[in-house]
Amino acid sequence: MPRTVISDTSILILFSRINHLELLKKVYSEVITTPEIAEEFGEELPNWIKVQPVSNKEFQEILELQLDLGEASAIALAKELKNTLLLLDDLKARKLANRLNLKITGTLGIIHKAKQLGFIDKVKPVIQKILDTDFRISQNIIEELLTLNNEN
Repeated sequence: MPRTVISDTSILILFSRINHLELLKKVYSEVITTPEIAEEFGEELPNWIKVQPVSNKEFQEILELQLDLGEASAIALAKELKNTLLLLDDLKARKLANRLNLKITGTLGIIHKAKQLGFIDKVKPVIQKILDTDFRISQNIIEELLTLNNEN
C-alpha cells in the first residue's frame, strides 16, 4: 500500500457530508492535503489530516491551466512525494493523474476498500447516502460495485 495518501477537496466534502469522514482515517490512517484544499474544504480539518504545501509552485501553476486549484495542488504534491495514492473523483483530474503515472482511487474505491477491511458491513447504505447528495454516480458503476461486494 502507498505510504502517503493525498486527498482532493471533493472527497473530503463528500465524506463529511455523508458523516463518514472517519472512514478515510480507518482505511488510510493518515491523509495529507494541501493548504489550498484545506481552504476549499471550508471547515476545520480533523487532526489526522495533515496539511502540506506544494514545493514546486511552477508545476502546480501549469496544472492549474487544466484543473482547478485544489486538484492541481493535490497532483503536484503527489508528484513531489514518492509512493503516493491520490484520492480524486473528477474525471479530468483522474485522466491527468493517470498520464503522470500516479496511483489514484475515488469515493467508490474507498468505500469498497472499507468493506474489504471490515470497516463497513455493506456498501449499499453508504452509496444511498451519497446518492442523497448532489454527487453523481453512473448506475452501471453502482451495480458493478454492488456485484463486486455480493450485494445485488
